[in-house]
Amino acid sequence: MRFVVYGAGAVGGVIAARLHLGGEDVQVVARGEHLSTIREDGLRLVTADGESVARVPAAGRLADLDVGSDSAVVVAVKSHQTAGVMHDVARSTPPDVTLVSAQNGVANEAVLARGRAHVVGMVVMLPASHLEPGVVVQGSSNVPGLLDVGRYPGGTSERAEAVAAGLRGGGFDSVVRPDIMAWKHRKLMMNLGNAAGAACAPGPERDRLVDLAVEEGEAVLAAAGIPVVSRARDDERRGDLLDTSRMRERGGGSTWQSLRRGTGDVEVDYLNGEVSLLGRLHGVPTPVNDLLRDAAWRLAATRAEPGSLSAADLLEELEL
Repeated sequence: MRFVVYGAGAVGGVIAARLHLGGEDVQVVARGEHLSTIREDGLRLVTADGESVARVPAAGRLADLDVGSDSAVVVAVKSHQTAGVMHDVARSTPPDVTLVSAQNGVANEAVLARGRAHVVGMVVMLPASHLEPGVVVQGSSNVPGLLDVGRYPGGTSERAEAVAAGLRGGGFDSVVRPDIMAWKHRKLMMNLGNAAGAACAPGPERDRLVDLAVEEGEAVLAAAGIPVVSRARDDERRGDLLDTSRMRERGGGSTWQSLRRGTGDVEVDYLNGEVSLLGRLHGVPTPVNDLLRDAAWRLAATRAEPGSLSAADLLEELEL
């Protein structure tokens, strides 16, 4: 199987570089200065042990790459950008191409499946960052990431097995799971803290906001009857496989990085907003996730620095 990584940012860039270093056939879709730097100098992967350069074909759209029926397009953009990716997919890929959602949130697979029949979901456990054009940072110094995959909406397939095999060749730990969306819903619960982590400085008040957001998330999943793996099972899967003790400074998570780069947008509609949606559909109040979603959007819209809101003030606003 050949790979096209659509969105060579933090997660996509590390995946692309590791696949290339593992001997896989890899192309990337990127944009702006990041794209031009990759074309000129290659994609630079920074790890705790040093640096490597992956010289991979790069373009701003799929039409300028070689994408065939034997290709897996690994979609690694933010969730609010997925519809735009599908416009490109519809124009420039064969009907039997494989699409892989290497994304947070649980709404992307359905968007991909509207356009193509073969969709693979992925749970992304990959500490990474991208703050400089042409450069991605791998945060874990032993296994670079845990990237479990599975056929959407459920079950296994030869395509999922082929994707997992390629990822393992790149050094990742990858297991094929028939209940991949139950695992992705557990990851969603973990990502509910992204907005607070991006908007507020560390401290007990921020921790309280995250705990409250997760409590709401667990409540809406239960009300909706959505299968989700337990925290204990997720903890067991992670174990001590990801070693970030030697991690170079990367700032915060994906939402923090979006604010830091001043992109003007964040994907919280598909994280905290997913909880808000389920709450409205099933009659469960979600004031914490509503507030965190709006707070993150305000910071993004004004190009404010991450950590510039007071968690204590947000907690007070909730009480009022």
